[in-house]
Amino acid sequence: GTSLKAMGDREDLGRFEEVMRMVFWHVDRYNAIGVDDLARLAKSDESDFFHQASKDDVIVYGPGGLKVTARTPNQKRLVDAVREHDMVFAVGPAGTGKTYTAVAMAVAALKDRRVKKIILTRPAVEAGENLGFLPGDLKEKLDPYLQPLYDALTDMLPYEKVADHLEKGVIEVAPLAFMRGRTLDKAFVILDEAQNATSAQMRMFLTRMGKEAKFVVTGDGSQVDLPRNQRSGLLDALRLLKDVEGIATIKLTGMDVIRHRLVGAIIDRFEADDAKRAEEAEAKKEAKRAARELREAQRHASSNPFIED
Repeated sequence: GTSLKAMGDREDLGRFEEVMRMVFWHVDRYNAIGVDDLARLAKSDESDFFHQASKDDVIVYGPGGLKVTARTPNQKRLVDAVREHDMVFAVGPAGTGKTYTAVAMAVAALKDRRVKKIILTRPAVEAGENLGFLPGDLKEKLDPYLQPLYDALTDMLPYEKVADHLEKGVIEVAPLAFMRGRTLDKAFVILDEAQNATSAQMRMFLTRMGKEAKFVVTGDGSQVDLPRNQRSGLLDALRLLKDVEGIATIKLTGMDVIRHRLVGAIIDRFEADDAKRAEEAEAKKEAKRAARELREAQRHASSNPFIED
């Protein structure tokens, strides 16, 4: 069964409740408990136990005891920012672990019952926000597109638990358009690939924030796939909200890449090329401006007979 009955005097039962709270937390966090763990918890002070647990470098434990930790200084800054702020922007190139770290923080918050649900969302720009062009029903259309988020979840929770949470709505994975008209209370919400949200979509998303909610926005400002006439909501939000109290921005770089070593080298080369192109474009703009000013001066001089050489 799923019930547990204890008998004894008031003081012993109170201590029993304390130990069981620690046991339940341990099983929920680590997905397992051993005899040695039980013996240690039986001797632990509850307040000291939870105080120490909150300082643990491990963000969350996955199936089989997998430890999910911040592996770079910037990832640690991201973890600290999420703990200390209700809204966090994490920006950086692919492979820096920004989304994975955010999902780990969301799972930890759910396990610790600090939130009631996790919502993972992305702007469906790759599908042109018109999923009707794709074959199959909506779930079939969305699953491949949202697969990276599912992959992160199943690293941190048993597959059966993920499936159960999805079925019960405890975890929701959906395109950004599905957030419209909602107020998200006591939820940990992650907007991934936010550079592909329009400015209007970003405004809509950020204003969904309800009571006791955490919002983490991840993206790469150098990888905008929107049409040229549409502004990136991520870039607009970073510009407009940079000084708002309670909002943190963490920037990750090629130094934080935790994929194959070549990914870091590739990112460095492309970033250097981007910087060079931006510099060349600025130089061309400056040259055009100088040429225009020279033509204006010459035109002004030729139209004014009183100006002498």
